[in-house]
Amino acid sequence: MGILSRYILREFLVPLGYCLAGFISIYVLFDLFGSFSRMLEAKISFSDAALYFCGYLAPYFHYLAPAALMLATLYTIWTFCRHSELVAMRASGVSFITIASPILIVACFMAIFVGWVGESFMPRWSQWAYQVKNSKFESEVIEEAGDLVLRSAKEYRTWNVKRALNADCSRLGDVRVTVDRPGGYRLFTVTASEARYIEGEWWLVGQQVQHYDSLGAETATPTPELDALPFRCFSSFSEKPEDFLMQNRKWQYNSVRDRLRYLSTHQELSPERRADLLYDTWAQIMAPFACIVITLFAIPAGIASGRQSVFRGVLGALGMFFSFYGIDIACMIAAKNAWVPPIPAAIFPHVVFLLLGIRLFIRHR
Repeated sequence: MGILSRYILREFLVPLGYCLAGFISIYVLFDLFGSFSRMLEAKISFSDAALYFCGYLAPYFHYLAPAALMLATLYTIWTFCRHSELVAMRASGVSFITIASPILIVACFMAIFVGWVGESFMPRWSQWAYQVKNSKFESEVIEEAGDLVLRSAKEYRTWNVKRALNADCSRLGDVRVTVDRPGGYRLFTVTASEARYIEGEWWLVGQQVQHYDSLGAETATPTPELDALPFRCFSSFSEKPEDFLMQNRKWQYNSVRDRLRYLSTHQELSPERRADLLYDTWAQIMAPFACIVITLFAIPAGIASGRQSVFRGVLGALGMFFSFYGIDIACMIAAKNAWVPPIPAAIFPHVVFLLLGIRLFIRHR
């Protein structure tokens, strides 16, 4: 990276850090108004408090990051224009793409980070923060996942779990699994004191199996030696611990991977419900790209604010910012009411404003 690129990067990262810190502080202070007294009473540690606020902020970070990028881009480009630095760069033969590339690279890294937050951090820690708040910040009394019911309509199998024995649901206690025939009659039922997920397969401890004939009446087991084993593998059970975690997790905290798996394993969903969940899934897929789209049209807006009028550039950028999310909300309403297909509705605002940003970028080049 050359000296000029490092200079642009440094001038951009400083306001970006201030903007992120400001937005995060607003959210933290807003939550502290209702939680500060309970946090003091619970004597929560600093590390747990920091982790709580990170989990609390994670579902909103895909809104905060694009807003911070837009404001930081506007300020950086406006500063370059007001001090005639942009003119000096262009007069020295530096291309507009070279000037803008450090800002766009940061936007790409921010998009990757937003994606990581949604896929890896949010599913676990946002749910944990939600449970901590409900338990009045007494982390030791957080309720374990329990009374879980998981239905696999595709394989005619239903799990009833009394409680989860660990955080990732790879160990379940007091399990009852019923497997039905395609016609509706019962095939067999398994009860066990514990189920363990080991190397991709479910092993049941203390299992008892009851078989049924084609009319649903109880019958003797065809495999008595196998059913008498105290510790047995049921390789036909294709459910994963993530499926049980989703039963105890708010839908908006799930990752894209978990959402897609849920849609593929729950074929019994109504068309309206499937369209609703499918839109949410694709909206989460597209959320990181908002960092790039908004930064792309903020660069020309910053040039306009520096050359012509601050209000023109800033108001133009804010207008496009709110128009982007306004159209996004309109597409969400249309998709959830089944007026338009969910996947095109989630992609449409990003494509439109990406093309608009590219057009503005090329015009100011």
